[in-house]
Order: sequence, then C-alpha cells, then structure tokens
Amino acid sequence: MKGRKPIDFWIFYAVLILLAIGTIMVFSSSYYYAQYNIKSDAYHFFRKQLLMLALGFIAMFFTMNYDYRKLGKLSPIILVGTMCLLILVLIPGIGISRNGARRWISIAGQEFQPSEILKYAVILFFSYSLSKRQDKIKSFFNGLLPYLILMGFIAGLLLLEPHKSGTIIVLIVSAVILFCAGAKLSHFMIIGVPSVAGLAAIIMFSTYARDRVFSFLDPFKDASGDGYQAIQSLYAIGSGGLFGRGLGRSMQKLLFIPEPYNDFILSVLAEELGFIGVFTVMLLFLILIWRGIKVAMSAPDIFGTLVAVGITTLIGAQVIINVAVVTSSMPVTGMPLPFFSYGGTSLVFLMAGVGILLNISRYAKYDRI
Repeated sequence: MKGRKPIDFWIFYAVLILLAIGTIMVFSSSYYYAQYNIKSDAYHFFRKQLLMLALGFIAMFFTMNYDYRKLGKLSPIILVGTMCLLILVLIPGIGISRNGARRWISIAGQEFQPSEILKYAVILFFSYSLSKRQDKIKSFFNGLLPYLILMGFIAGLLLLEPHKSGTIIVLIVSAVILFCAGAKLSHFMIIGVPSVAGLAAIIMFSTYARDRVFSFLDPFKDASGDGYQAIQSLYAIGSGGLFGRGLGRSMQKLLFIPEPYNDFILSVLAEELGFIGVFTVMLLFLILIWRGIKVAMSAPDIFGTLVAVGITTLIGAQVIINVAVVTSSMPVTGMPLPFFSYGGTSLVFLMAGVGILLNISRYAKYDRI
C-alpha cells in the first residue's frame, strides 16, 4: 500500500504506559498469592506475564507492518478455523476443564483460549464481509439476518463452554460493527425485545445466573458466598482513598480477593494507588478509545473503518464491564481488564489487535498531533 504515514503515537504510547503499569500491578497483586499457593514461587505469574508480553510485542509489531487488507481476505478461513477450535474445546480429553468451564486447549504444553482468537476473527470477518455487502445490509432478511444467525451459532458455542462474558463481548462488538456498516436501528429494536426476554428467561431458569443477579442486588446477604468477591473488591477500593496505601501495600490481595491478579486487579490498583492511580489509568484508556475512533473515522476504506471500530469497541467494552464488576455496578462476570489482568492468549491477541489498529492509522488521513 502506498502513502504510509507514521503510526498514531497517541495510541502507541498510551498502550505502552498501560502495559508498564499493568505489568507492575500483576507482580504486586500476584506475589503473595503465588508464594502461598505455588510451591513458594513468588514470581510464577510475573514471569509468565513477561513471557506473554514479549510474545505480544512480536505479534503487535508483525500486525503493525502486515498489510491489514490481506487479513480481510484470510478472515473466512480464520473464522472457520477458530470455530473448529471452539468445538474441539468441548471434547473431553482435548479441551481443558477448570472451575466448571471448558475453555482451554493445550498444545505442546501451552494452554490457550480459542475464544480470544474468536473475538478478532469475528471483527475481521464481519468487517470484510460487510465492506462487500453495504448495499444489502439495510435489508433485514437478505442483509442482517445471515449475520444474526452466525452470531447466534457462535454465541451457542461459547455458552456451551460456558463463557458468558466472552459471549457478551462478541455480541456487543458484532452489533456495533453491523450498526456502523449501515444496519437499521429499527431492525435491532425488533430483535432486541425477544432477546431481552430470552436473556431474562435464561437468568430465571439458571440457578447459577439467578444467584449471581441476586448477590449483585444485595452482596451482603451472602457475604461469604456469591457476594464475597464484590464485597472484598469494595473494601479494597474504599480503603485506597485518594492516594492509596502505597505500591505493594494492598491488604485485600493477601488471599482475601480470589486471584487478585486477574479480573479484580483494578481493585488492587485502587487500594495501592488510590483514586489518582485509577483516574490516570482510565484517562489512558479514554485516550486510546478516542484515538481509535479517530482512526476509524479517517480510515482509507470501509474495511479499515469497521476493523478499527471493532477493535476499539472490544477494548472499550471490556474496560467498561470490568470497571462495572469491580465497583459492584453489575453482576460478577469473568471479564479481564485489558493490558492489566494476567493472561496469556488474551494479552497476546490484544496486542496483536492494537497492532492492526496502528497499521490502519498509517493510512488514515488525519492530523496526528
């Protein structure tokens, strides 16, 4: 492609700073837990996070320099391959079961979640397909319906694991891409009513989901059970105050918050660095989302616009849901905080996605200052 410009350094530096703070927080939040639970190896999670961070940088610099339009042509193969992996996850002996969920596959001793790959496979395929079918998307039966059926099939595979947070994210990102591609709001409203009714029915007939909702409404009613995580998270946030207890001095990470280096790492950050620390991190995320939207609005083609929208929505939605969970503003669900929560596949593909966003920014026509 001709006319390449510098990458969007707002995005690049915001991500670098988030990764730096996130890596420090993984070490701080996991040190005691690892020392207590994993054969006195206090650096277990920190060492693995550094390895995945290195792989993530390799992935980011590759996608940053690889012609993103070629990914569109490969997207049908990537999506089909990923869905095959989702089916393999459900097969005993291949998929790895942990904490009542079967989400992982082990290859050569390394575990990964196909659902993390799926997020980007969906973004690429929907963006590529919709960029070729702009004239049909306003039609419900000939345009929107095939995508809704595909979304339903993918959601079904994820729910079988079960992976409710992954399902929510994929549906949100898919819906935003469809809307930005030209799907009518009235069509979304038509399918929205039965969808909400179906979700309510699932919650009412699922003991697990119903208990999560009730514990969210009153976490102190079952303080040692379903409400435990939310309460410990609120204790951590509340005790942080304006400036925090100080880096490394969280009390709630001392086996009070389960797996504090994961979905509730923001609680530890709030306790150690206070409101100022959380505000700084949220400001960095806002800068990243702002520039992501700017890249999408200035992309040289529809495919680039929709991919940028999808990646920006993916990051933004995960941040919003994670913050809502740790502040007990919504029921607890396993949603990692991008660039912070410990995780292998998630971090690598998140950085690869940022690389694609930076790649598109090289051809976008806008002021980079």
